[in-house]
Amino acid sequence: MKSVPEPASGLFDGARHLFPLRVYYEDTDLSGLVYHANYLRFCERARSDMLRVLGIDQRAAHEDGAGNYAVAEANMRFFAPARLDDSLVVQTDLAELRAASVRLVQRVVRGEELLVELAIRVGFIAPSGRPRRQPDAWRAAFDQFYRPNSASSQ
Repeated sequence: MKSVPEPASGLFDGARHLFPLRVYYEDTDLSGLVYHANYLRFCERARSDMLRVLGIDQRAAHEDGAGNYAVAEANMRFFAPARLDDSLVVQTDLAELRAASVRLVQRVVRGEELLVELAIRVGFIAPSGRPRRQPDAWRAAFDQFYRPNSASSQ
């Protein structure tokens, strides 16, 4: 039996995480453009992949009762639409690292063209839903890629 390749994964280019994806029919709306809510899904996949690449095991933390990340704030701006079969990249930059939260800037690009920009803050919360300090190892993983002001330059 042939071995099946692992799913595509992103990588870090300096301090920026890059996550490639393709637009499928299911991502589009009646007009043939990517439905606006799907950009949130694309960015969520990229964030999840970034954490995996950093060695952060969200599932284990949740199962151990340590907590998990939850979106606390999101602001999205649309510049141009993506279409069926487009090859996109979600670029993620760490804009701010705090004790209990991380602020990220994510850009969805097609080649050099900026399509969508998302500014998002995720907070680490206890199973009770209350904010909690992120695990030290997680902060250390982020800290190695944190470059203040890198998120503002494209």
